[in-house]
Amino acid sequence: METFQDMLRGMRLTGGVFLEAECTAPWFVTSQVTPEDCAPFARVPRQIISYHYVTAGQMLLKVSGAPPVTATQGEIVVLPRNDPHVIGSTLSIPPADAGHPVNSDPQAGLVRLEFGGGGARTHILCGYLGDDMPYNPVIAMLPAVLKQNVVEGASGSWIEGAYRQAAKELSEGQAGSPLFLARLAELLFLEAVRRYLAAQPPGGAWQAGLEDQMVGRALGLLHGQLARRWTTDDLAREIGLSRSAFADRFTKAVGEPPMRYLSRQRLAHACLLLKDSTASVASIAYEVGYESEAAFSRAFRREQGAPPATWREQAG
Repeated sequence: METFQDMLRGMRLTGGVFLEAECTAPWFVTSQVTPEDCAPFARVPRQIISYHYVTAGQMLLKVSGAPPVTATQGEIVVLPRNDPHVIGSTLSIPPADAGHPVNSDPQAGLVRLEFGGGGARTHILCGYLGDDMPYNPVIAMLPAVLKQNVVEGASGSWIEGAYRQAAKELSEGQAGSPLFLARLAELLFLEAVRRYLAAQPPGGAWQAGLEDQMVGRALGLLHGQLARRWTTDDLAREIGLSRSAFADRFTKAVGEPPMRYLSRQRLAHACLLLKDSTASVASIAYEVGYESEAAFSRAFRREQGAPPATWREQAG
């Protein structure tokens, strides 16, 4: 854990908040931070970390190959590798392109977008953090999406108050707030990563990923795209090794073959979805990468000793 913290402290993050969106249901848009969005604040970074902070209402966010995430008022959603994603009140209508409006003067307030069908309201502040490190193994191994409740914990009241005050200043056109919000987002990002790392078992895959860059890249791909139909051949090609060399290297570092590791991670994530959502078993099976509910149920029962529906009832 100390190694991870040292690596995070070594990051030199820049950032800004460039957009506020006022959305009314139903709405659904494609979204990704571009270098043009970052340029008004600082030199374009090598790596972009994007985020959305929900100040009112709620939204769904979906990265290809990962389960959808619901964010409600007071929650910040961080995309460590700035993966292309969609956000909306629903994921069942055709997405529109939100575009990339650029504010050439970050001191003049935020660019504002308004769209949607006139229903329930959601207000979002969108921004980015930038890192100039060419490769950061911690970022590479994080999941595609991290979510943190801003109002949880002892510091929640002042963080929420700071965001609300900054949002008020932005609405009044006062200078300085975008950069202040970027600093606050940096603190929240580091705290979200700290919490995620604290939940990982000591040693194991994460430590192995830090010690072996190739294994670290593979872990990042697996955690970032749990639902993708991975094979050992696919992973080996992605990181530039032969199948046999990669499989041997991964197994020695992590303690189990890559596909066995992936299966356990999928089922662990399914447990979270079963506990924390009302999604159907079939929907969860699809979201974690199984082609059918039956195949998912068999694998889940082998791992947990009970079918998904029974496990959910007992966990609830």
